Amino acid sequence: MDMTLLASLAVIHIVALMSPGPDFAIIVKMATQQTRLTALYCALGIAVAILVHTFLSLMGISVMIQQSHVAFMAVQLIGSSYLAWMGYGALKSALTSIISKRRTADISISPTQHNMAKNTLMSSLTGFKVGLYTNLLNPKALIFFITLFSVLITPQVNDSTKVAATILLFILSLAWFSLLALILSKPRVQQKLLAANSIIDLLVGVIFIAVAVTIANNILHQIISQF
Repeated sequence: MDMTLLASLAVIHIVALMSPGPDFAIIVKMATQQTRLTALYCALGIAVAILVHTFLSLMGISVMIQQSHVAFMAVQLIGSSYLAWMGYGALKSALTSIISKRRTADISISPTQHNMAKNTLMSSLTGFKVGLYTNLLNPKALIFFITLFSVLITPQVNDSTKVAATILLFILSLAWFSLLALILSKPRVQQKLLAANSIIDLLVGVIFIAVAVTIANNILHQIISQF
């Protein structure tokens, strides 16, 4: 087992996990607006999606998808559409929250109480699906793992190292996002952030829309290059 390789993978993956993106944004949203259990299931969903990406990359399936113009474009279209839809939902929620706060400004209900009543609680399964789809349908995640494994996991790497790498990335992902979920879902933290729900939704919406637009722009360039 190549411990140096595993250490390199761990460092790169940890840096990627901590970087702001759709995964980080959705965990913040879930942990501050949903129950702790739902947020943890969301973290599990993201970790499972990363496990799938890892498996597909090791099997060479991800590379095959990227090399197929039609298949890769389809993945990008589906992924960007999902991210755009999620971003639209977050922006709509932020706008609705801002308008509602203005309407209730003269009523004896605090913004925090209003936000607590407004939030629709998700089931644990729904939280898992949101985490799973957010990472799994993000084409940038697909590209990241293709690049990571094509550089570090060469044909000379033995099977035990590949299995260890798969388990390692899953555990790191689950640990990081679960830690975020646990910290941000603490009652005191949630109480403080409830009043800022509209800002959180706004930031989440901007992040998702920005990623979707970037992917859509790449698709447009691919289409133009064909002519």
